[in-house]
Amino acid sequence: MKTILTIAGLDPAGGAGLLADLKTVAAHGHHGVGALTATTAQNTIGVKSFHPLPPDVVLNQLDALHEDLSIAAAKTGMLGTGEIVVELSAWLAANWRAPLVVDPVLVASSGHLLFERAAIASMREKLFPHATLITPNLPEAAELTGLKVETPEDMEAAARSLFEMGPKFILVKGGHLTSDATDLLFDGKNFHFFPGTRLEVHTHGTGCTMSAALASRLGEGLDMVEAVARAKAYVRTAMQRTLRVGHGKELLGHLDFGHR
Repeated sequence: MKTILTIAGLDPAGGAGLLADLKTVAAHGHHGVGALTATTAQNTIGVKSFHPLPPDVVLNQLDALHEDLSIAAAKTGMLGTGEIVVELSAWLAANWRAPLVVDPVLVASSGHLLFERAAIASMREKLFPHATLITPNLPEAAELTGLKVETPEDMEAAARSLFEMGPKFILVKGGHLTSDATDLLFDGKNFHFFPGTRLEVHTHGTGCTMSAALASRLGEGLDMVEAVARAKAYVRTAMQRTLRVGHGKELLGHLDFGHR
């Protein structure tokens, strides 16, 4: 069993964010720990508001975990403000050596902005160089690069641009493609494609779940191609066993309750 860290915000309904990450880590047989970056007023219908924590509160959580635990890998999700990004990046430079998956959460699936637009430059310039892997979807890749990202060819161009920002690997997720949901992994030289047929489900939290699954697999020591393949398969399984707990979107079935 490994210890996997998530640095993310709170979705009180458990569909995305830190709670979804912890369920994902548990589903992979590992122990999940978390540093909270922000709270949201949110349910299955949508995001009402979000409230970032002061950066020193985030760093205090990280310091407490780092001094006591051996953490195999980490992921970041919703960071909320550029100030948190800057302080977190400095903390990573001083303390972090394990795999780091950065999910550049900018906008909720409901359309609610979860990050200061003016702080996107801080993410590109300060956080990405510490990332083993970044996992933008098509709208995020477009926002980060300034490019149109709508086709597989666009995804390749975006991946090349994002690689120049410092991450070791880029995974551009194709869930917003009009064709099949093919993901693209770029290592600076080669492209690897991970095809997937589209599932017609109305849920959210797939990006959080994917990045937490990737952190779990990288923490186990898997190589990147195998980690992406297994994480993608897990997300698909979670999408096939969604749960309806409210009046809005269904939640991903992170855990297997088939034994009950």
